[in-house]
Amino acid sequence: MAATAYSTALLGGARLPTAGAAAPPSALLLPRRNLLSPFPLRLQDAAPRLSLLRMKASSDDSSAVSGDELIADLKAKWDAVENKSTVLTYAGGAVVALWLTSVIVGAINSVPLLPKIMELVGLGYTGWFVYRYLLFKESRKELADDIESLKKKIAGTE
Repeated sequence: MAATAYSTALLGGARLPTAGAAAPPSALLLPRRNLLSPFPLRLQDAAPRLSLLRMKASSDDSSAVSGDELIADLKAKWDAVENKSTVLTYAGGAVVALWLTSVIVGAINSVPLLPKIMELVGLGYTGWFVYRYLLFKESRKELADDIESLKKKIAGTE
């Protein structure tokens, strides 16, 4: 009895279930709620916020893509590839590069001071990039032109 009173006081009023009782998991983790709270939750207070979250359902399924269509499209694209071994080699190389990058970043992260220095370098580069390309209208136009020329080079249209 004394242990039960002690555990009830320790848990802020929440009682632990007995061995034979089946309590839901949430009852074990949450303390007992004070029903005489000075700030009770009222539905009227939440109503203006909830009205902003309303959504309307539409019966138009034109944007939805079924799984069968997606698989058929992927099969058609895979069949259109002429050199499948090259694609598989590049995909395997990308997976290995991703794994190797993850290992390198993990090793750098384990060095005590190096992650903070890297964060400072990243913040400095971000600040420079914003000042150089995003702050002024002319530089944003220059960045957009550079991106478009890079897209053309990659697509092979330039």
